[in-house]
Amino acid sequence: MSITNRRVTEHRFLRSLYEDDYFPDHVVDRGSEILRRLCARVEAARPADLAALYALTHAATEEFNELEAVFEEAGSEIETTAREEIGEDFWFVAQAYGFPDADPEELIAPREW
Repeated sequence: MSITNRRVTEHRFLRSLYEDDYFPDHVVDRGSEILRRLCARVEAARPADLAALYALTHAATEEFNELEAVFEEAGSEIETTAREEIGEDFWFVAQAYGFPDADPEELIAPREW
């Protein structure tokens, strides 16, 4: 699936994590892939309402929950800086796909990080 939303294709996901040596790039790459897959799913499913969007973002959040162990294995973790960056990128996705009323906390409600 390719992403057609120009805002998304021009956006660098998890930018501040790449700029911080505490977060290994190979693990951050996996987080960026989760967010890109989310965008592809949003484009494919074209959610009609917030409930449908939340179903997609919750699935992506579950993937980040699993990625936490990979961060830990690499000597890192999803801590405050990472939580904020990940949350902001979920918010960016909601905005980019026309959901200005999305609740930032609900987008990532099943998070364990």
